Formats: sequence, C-alpha cells, structure tokens
Amino acid sequence: MSKVRTKTTVAERARIIDAWEGDENGSKTLKEISEILKIKYTTVWKIIDRYKKSNSIGNKAGRGRKQTFTDREKRSIVKFVKINPRSSAVDISNATETATGKKTSPKTIRRILNSNGYKNFRAKRKPFISKTNMKKRLKFAKEHLNKDQAFWDKVLWSDESKFNIFGSDGRIKVWRKKKEALKMKNLNPTVKHGGGSAMVWGCFSSSGPGKMEFVETTMNQHVYQGIIDRNVKSSAAKLKLGRRFIFQQDKDPKHTAKSTWAFFKTQKITVLDWPPQSPDLNPIEHLWDHIEREIRKTPISNKNEVKRRLSEAWETTPPEVTTTLVNSMRSRCIAVIEAKGGPTRY
Repeated sequence: MSKVRTKTTVAERARIIDAWEGDENGSKTLKEISEILKIKYTTVWKIIDRYKKSNSIGNKAGRGRKQTFTDREKRSIVKFVKINPRSSAVDISNATETATGKKTSPKTIRRILNSNGYKNFRAKRKPFISKTNMKKRLKFAKEHLNKDQAFWDKVLWSDESKFNIFGSDGRIKVWRKKKEALKMKNLNPTVKHGGGSAMVWGCFSSSGPGKMEFVETTMNQHVYQGIIDRNVKSSAAKLKLGRRFIFQQDKDPKHTAKSTWAFFKTQKITVLDWPPQSPDLNPIEHLWDHIEREIRKTPISNKNEVKRRLSEAWETTPPEVTTTLVNSMRSRCIAVIEAKGGPTRY
C-alpha cells in the first residue's frame, strides 16, 4: 500500500485545486484526488475548504520550522563570543547547552554568529602591548607626527632578526567582526625572535641598506656594542647621512644597558628616543619581510644557504624599497594615534 502524506507543497495544493475545479473533461471528487495524488483525504478536504473561504493556497504567515533559540538566547551566544573570541563552535555549543538546556550543533552556532556579523578568522600575530607602553607609543606618535621628511631621512634604522630554514606559522582562529582584527582580545601575541637558524643585525636609511652582520654568538650588551662600533658610523658614511645622523634602536635590554649608553656618549652617536614594544613603527620590520620574500623564492636546505641568500638580498635591495618604507613614517604615527597606542596594521 502506498504511503499517504499529510504535508503538502504549494505546487501540490495547486494540483488539488485544479483537479477539484476540473476542465473540459470534468472534475474529480475528493476521494479520487486523494488516491491520484497519494495525499490523505482529510488533507485534501482542508485545502479545498480553505481555498473556498480565503481563495488562497499559499503558506500561512509564521509557517515553517520553529527556531531553536529565542532572540535573547542568541544575544547571549554573541555576548559569550565577545568575551571569549577564541572559543570553538563546539565549545560555544557546549556552553550554550549548559546555560539553556538546549542541545544544538556547532553548525547552528556558526549560523547564529554569521548572521550577527562574526566570522572565524586567524588571529593576527602582534606583539603584546602593556597599557603603560601604549601611552608611551601614543606620546611618541603625537610628538613626531609633524616631523618633515628631512628628519626621517637622517635616521639610521636598525634591528636584529632571525631567519628560519623551516618554520611554522602558529595559527590560531578567533571569532570576530570584519574590522576588529586589531582588538587586543583578537590578536595572537608574539615575542620577538620566535626561532630560526641564522640571526642578523642590519641597518638602513631612506637612501638604501647600510651594513649587515651575522650574529654568531649569544647577543649581550658587549657583543651589541661591538656590532655598533663596526657598523653604525661606516653605514652612515656609506649612505651619506652626515655627522648629524640619528640612530634608531628598540628597547631591548642590551640596547639600553648603562654601558651601551656610555658607549653611544663616547662615540657621540645621537639615539632616537624610541617607545617600547613598537616594531610596527619601525620600517625595518617591513624591510625584513622584503628580504624574507626574496630568499624564499626557492627552497633552502641549510644554514650556509640561508646566509648566502641573506647577504645577496640585502646588498641588492633597491633604494625604491627603502625610500618607500621611510616615507611611511607619518602614516605609521597616524595609525598609532588612531589606535590610541595599541596595535596597528603595520
């Protein structure tokens, strides 16, 4: 015996009404319609009765599957994600079941979050910035916002960086809205020098790359002072910065040791008062990115190959690259001010 259905589509209701109203060959009885269309007799009767009264076969308002969660419960799910953006859809589903007693799937959770503007993104890797250092960054940006390009062109930018033979990206995903990538809770905080096989110190100005040196031993204040002694003044001369150039370095402890400051004073090197935790303000970070892309064009198999490619990429960096990077300083200051001292897109 054929299975008789009770639920109908709008198209099926239309066929019921067509059969009931008939054509040149006559009309069908309710029983005949039920048997032909395999739809329960009482369902056929109700559809025709409703058509007689309302002249309609469309779905009634509110018809369809009821929502699992109320609007208030949906707001609670969104609030949970705002507080815990790193939670997975499974974690949120479990927490929601505990709070509401309603069992739901991760897919439903994703749909609710997507409808509220949240998508699952990889957390951006940005250095952690304390509130105290956010204030220092903001102060620096405001004080240097209106410095002319001639000032920045006199700066000799410096930094150390490690380059991996093999490495991982350490990806973490967070729930956030489209323009919330740089909110502190949505970041993947990093610390400098996450690993690698070759460490280098380098410096540059807007006119091009200065000296670069491989660091073959543990870096301390004395090793650092030796690097400065061998490279800074000779780089300034190479780049024609003049005697009144300004040297930039970050707030690494070996850079700010008393003996290092005494060394700068003896050598009569003017040092830019740099805010802590501010790699995004330093254009050399993007120069390292440029070097990284250059050396990764083909696979690297060993440390000597890394060093050879680093030397080649550094020496052949075109002035257009360094000029563009230094010309971005005003934009970097603006970004720090807009972020109130917090992380920026740089």
